[in-house]
Amino acid sequence: MSLMEVNNLTKQYGQELAVENLSFGLEKGTATALIGPNGAGKTTTLSMLADLLSPSSGTISLADGLTVGFLPQYPQFFPWLTALEFTEMAARLSGVDTKKARLQAMRTLEFVGLEGAMRKNIGAFSGGMKQRLGLAQAIVHDPKLLLLDEPISALDPTGRREIMDLLKSLQQDTTILYSTHILNDAEEMTDQLLFMKDGRLIEHGSLDEVKSRHANLRIRIRFHNPAEAMKFAEEHPWKTYVSADSVYLSVDEEGPGMQQVLYTLSSEKQDILGVEFQTASLEEIFLKVVAGQ
Repeated sequence: MSLMEVNNLTKQYGQELAVENLSFGLEKGTATALIGPNGAGKTTTLSMLADLLSPSSGTISLADGLTVGFLPQYPQFFPWLTALEFTEMAARLSGVDTKKARLQAMRTLEFVGLEGAMRKNIGAFSGGMKQRLGLAQAIVHDPKLLLLDEPISALDPTGRREIMDLLKSLQQDTTILYSTHILNDAEEMTDQLLFMKDGRLIEHGSLDEVKSRHANLRIRIRFHNPAEAMKFAEEHPWKTYVSADSVYLSVDEEGPGMQQVLYTLSSEKQDILGVEFQTASLEEIFLKVVAGQ
């Protein structure tokens, strides 16, 4: 049985459908990325799953005894509290025994990289530190399901890398559903993709399944500089496009195969850095599926 089953979940405000007939399941120990443009219904969906918002219709079925942690996109804090006081309070509110709450809060703050700031007032925290603190309050009670709304949006690249590594380590014991607009991160850590647009689920599946449906297989030839790439593209009749130092050739009935490309490069003694097959990136799939490009 899935850890969570969502069936025909709908949220309506007056005549507006914020989420419409959304259905999917979450398997134990997996990470699922919820992807879509602003206004797609991601935050509304996560708020309903976290039981902060009542659905207009549909059902959410949870495994018996499932504990849930939630990080909203814009977590609210009490600026006069220290990080330790806030996280300890979150632990107690989430059912952690009073005698264990402080120790668990300290361990959690160390885990998210706030060990040196746990006794500082939250009012002095940067946006990135607050993002880490928000994650701490979401996991301090060791939930088996973690719902995260844009968990790394306020972090710099180094901070994003650190939090992604933390989430990967959590995935051993925790099922994660997170919304994100940073597609490289979604491509790196996801077992399932859910694409939303206008409140509806318009594409879903594993990363491999989604990529296979939108494969757009191509050959990439990487040159030493953009000028060499452009010159090669202009001199050959194949359907190509150039990006930075690379030429991309579509692999279809009209395009060349890898053997023909390698023969051409060899016979012309082209000085290249590499040749490889590539499939569409998650960003390209997003633009095709969600934005209709």
